[in-house]
Amino acid sequence: MRYILSLLTACTTAAYAQEIPCGPDAACEIAGGDYHLITPADWDGTSALPALVWYHGHNSSAASVFRSAGLKRDFVGQGYALIAPNGEARPGSNTRAWPARTSSTGRDDVAFTLAVVEDAATKLPINRDALFVAGFSAGGSMAWMMACYAGEQFAGAASVAGALREPHPTGPCPGGPVRFVQVHGFADAQVPFEGRAIRDWHQGDLFGSLALLRQTNGCRTNPDDISIEDTFRSRMWEDSCSGAAIKLSVHDGGHGLPRGWTELARDWLEGK
Repeated sequence: MRYILSLLTACTTAAYAQEIPCGPDAACEIAGGDYHLITPADWDGTSALPALVWYHGHNSSAASVFRSAGLKRDFVGQGYALIAPNGEARPGSNTRAWPARTSSTGRDDVAFTLAVVEDAATKLPINRDALFVAGFSAGGSMAWMMACYAGEQFAGAASVAGALREPHPTGPCPGGPVRFVQVHGFADAQVPFEGRAIRDWHQGDLFGSLALLRQTNGCRTNPDDISIEDTFRSRMWEDSCSGAAIKLSVHDGGHGLPRGWTELARDWLEGK
């Protein structure tokens, strides 16, 4: 019996240690779409990896994610696998989008993301207790979508310049409490705090999104702590929360990824 168990362990180790057939350049294809992934350069091929699912912005792509110096340094360089799903291409267009709202008639991106994670788990061992989801702009709204509707599947979520798009629940998020950090530019005119009406939908109000999450996470209205630093001014809900903690970090810039956001987000998601 011990020999059989040793053989099974060796086979599993060998399977994971083999070269992954898809990655930053070649997409991993599943039903409904595809995704890219990258593993740390010093990964031993067998140890379970913390992982970040990252959503690109509107009209970008998963492959472009791997050009981000911050994600490489502060996530992949810190031992994370990076999993980047591709938004669904619009009919007759190469534009990849994340509708990130329940009223969308396109692909079910919540279910698609969960399928991506399950497929990635067949290619590398993922530490489910350190599985996070994040994104920028429309991808940040998609991170909100996952936090609200599938939060129990993740250890935490981060949104940069996104919000929970309307319509959204009037009560607690069905996905339950989830640790969350929001990074947003004070001068963001693309996704302002109040959101914008675009044709027949609305980007969503950031403060309304945070109020819904505070209700879900069992936090009081006013923050437990406030921090003012060189780049970020942060409001934090932690001690008062019966579920999970929340952080809002605002910078002076506009619609973009501010310097230092990756370190800030990873520290918060990891509970530092």
